[in-house]
Amino acid sequence: GDVWWEGMDVPAPDGLLDWQGRPWKKGTQDKAAHPNSRFTAPMRNNPAWSPQADDPRGVPISAIIFGGRRASTVPLVLESIDWTHGVLMGATMGSETTAAASGAVGVLRRDPMAMLPFCGYNMGDYFAHWLKMRSAIKKPPRVFMVNWFRKDAAGNFIWPGYGENLRVLKWMLDRIHGRAGGRQTPVGIVPNEADLDLKGLDLPKSAARDALAVDLADWKAELESAGEFFEKIGPTMPEELRERRQAILKSLHGDASVQQLAADG
Repeated sequence: GDVWWEGMDVPAPDGLLDWQGRPWKKGTQDKAAHPNSRFTAPMRNNPAWSPQADDPRGVPISAIIFGGRRASTVPLVLESIDWTHGVLMGATMGSETTAAASGAVGVLRRDPMAMLPFCGYNMGDYFAHWLKMRSAIKKPPRVFMVNWFRKDAAGNFIWPGYGENLRVLKWMLDRIHGRAGGRQTPVGIVPNEADLDLKGLDLPKSAARDALAVDLADWKAELESAGEFFEKIGPTMPEELRERRQAILKSLHGDASVQQLAADG
């Protein structure tokens, strides 16, 4: 009644069914688990499940968090400057491919809002709907991007992840309630090292700095790549997002006229 996959630190049990529901025997060359093994459970099984989760009146949302799997470029956490910038962050989101995707592993694949395989209509119209929601919401949520998977020069993950991610969520909550600082970069707001609660965390002194670093050359390449993705979407791509991408790119190239991005409220 439990789950098992290759790479676990326990031996395979007897009488195992593989990921396709077929009997599997120890010693066979066939993999018992799918290369990107996952399993799901009902939301109500989570002890933190709220009885208001299915309330038809809805529930207040304080933050929207996007996240991709990136070995470089994207810092541990990034807060949008305003709603339009937050939509741009989601629209340009990408992850490096794993075994779950066909083709080579480690190639950047754009997956806006993690919705590309699931969106039932044109992505340009989908982005326009996000932009339209700005005027429909009395108090728009703050928008953040996280990246738990940034690596150092030796190829090791910089941030420990798992339960330690709560430290990043705490910074987000403190930002929402005006209790935490941050520094504005051309691509968004990141915590200062002192803004993250790192008490009791055994990390090298350089780890937080490296995890939060914003490399301007990397981001120039990132936004150039995002522009190519926008071109593939075609004429439905909202001009507002094209213009914001271009404004940030100009600021990265040192154009003083757009160093300060105007917030849209």
